[in-house]
Amino acid sequence: MTTQEIIDKLWNLCNVLRDDGITYHQYVTELTYILFLKMAKETGTEEAIPETYRWDELVRRDGPELKQFYKQLLDKLGTETTGRVHEIYAGASTNIDEPKNLKKIITSIDALDWFSAREEGLGNLYEGLLEKNANEKKSGAGQYFTPRVLIDVMTRLVAPQPGERCNDPACGTFGFMIAADAYVRSQTQDYDTLAMEAAAFQAEEAFSGCELVHDTHRLALMNAMLHGIDGSIYLGDTLSNFGKQLRGYDVVLTNPPFGTKKGGERATRDDLTYQTSNKQLNFLQHIYRSLKADGHARAAVVLPDNVLFAEGDGTAIRRDLMEKCDLHTILRLPTGIFYAQGVKTNVLFFTRGVQDQGNTRAVWYYDLRTNMPSFGKTHPLRREDFRGFEAAYTADDRTKVEDERWHVFTREEIAAKGDTLDLGLIRDDSLPSYDALPDPYESTQSAIGDLQAAIQLLQEVADELKETGEGQA
Repeated sequence: MTTQEIIDKLWNLCNVLRDDGITYHQYVTELTYILFLKMAKETGTEEAIPETYRWDELVRRDGPELKQFYKQLLDKLGTETTGRVHEIYAGASTNIDEPKNLKKIITSIDALDWFSAREEGLGNLYEGLLEKNANEKKSGAGQYFTPRVLIDVMTRLVAPQPGERCNDPACGTFGFMIAADAYVRSQTQDYDTLAMEAAAFQAEEAFSGCELVHDTHRLALMNAMLHGIDGSIYLGDTLSNFGKQLRGYDVVLTNPPFGTKKGGERATRDDLTYQTSNKQLNFLQHIYRSLKADGHARAAVVLPDNVLFAEGDGTAIRRDLMEKCDLHTILRLPTGIFYAQGVKTNVLFFTRGVQDQGNTRAVWYYDLRTNMPSFGKTHPLRREDFRGFEAAYTADDRTKVEDERWHVFTREEIAAKGDTLDLGLIRDDSLPSYDALPDPYESTQSAIGDLQAAIQLLQEVADELKETGEGQA
């Protein structure tokens, strides 16, 4: 049985819970509680779980006793354990009311081909479930889920290295850090080429994140554990004073949430230079401040169009970014790749300077939005769609790249445009050419002439009628 077949079977179990009124997101959270116990058994890592509450104890119960035991299990694992077990089960509760539904899920999980799942990677299995949840529109999770192909492109171009500290300040289910870990593993033969201490750093300290939503935080912890990552994943608000500690990073990869604070209130964090209620502008400030000022620390960040042109604090934050960092590349992303179809997004790539002034000399743009197919569930984003951009980004001499989507604006040109960064889009072939449109002045004069001619004609007709009327009289 392949990993995809196991994922499909697990996902289809959600149908069992429909009568209990359980949402897709609640189902994934519930699966996480149960899968954690099963996977601990399969991987021989049950020592952190009290014997009373391990998988074998859960699977042998039935009926009302099972329901009662499961509730007790969630409570005890959330209050009387430590480490990852405690983090995953803290505050856990069940939404499953019918004991037979709970039993069906447990027995179905127990009957799966776990040998094949281990061979293909339990982490891949779990990520497949998270992606299923994101692709199900009714779950609403897609708005938080960055397409895997985009994550991989951003990670490859930022190229995290062994020994670097990587962070996602709005980590969701930890997808960016999973990709960063996979990239470094691919460069080091699964860390085999690293010394023991360096390999331990990669597993325990290299990758970290912060997530505000409790249930999503659980999914991130589970995802990290199944991928062999034991770095810190904080439950907290990066835009509160809690976020002050998140700094000194070599790499930041993230897709922070879009929108404004509730009621238009400003961020509660008091160390941001520019106070605004715009979440993404606050996240942008946090990100470039969280990078080491060593000339090498770098970030790739997904942000909506309004970050590129927002006035007031938006203009000030863009100027500050271009002073402190080399904002060298902006990728204008196509529409339809996120759950919220109307959102237009970009990826900003920048490197923190040693000094806090004059770091951006020019910004290169790649337009992957104009004259592109409509992406979505029936036409998903593919790696091939990024080939032109990756070739331009990695070119030894960017000025020699011949691609109509690739343009550069100097810092002086950007300043002359009022420091807007909403630039770099090519002509849309679906719209009429501006050159082909008639001159507005000429069009107006022609219309006036036609109107005057019509008035003249009406006057002549009126005069003729008048004369005819008089003759008849």
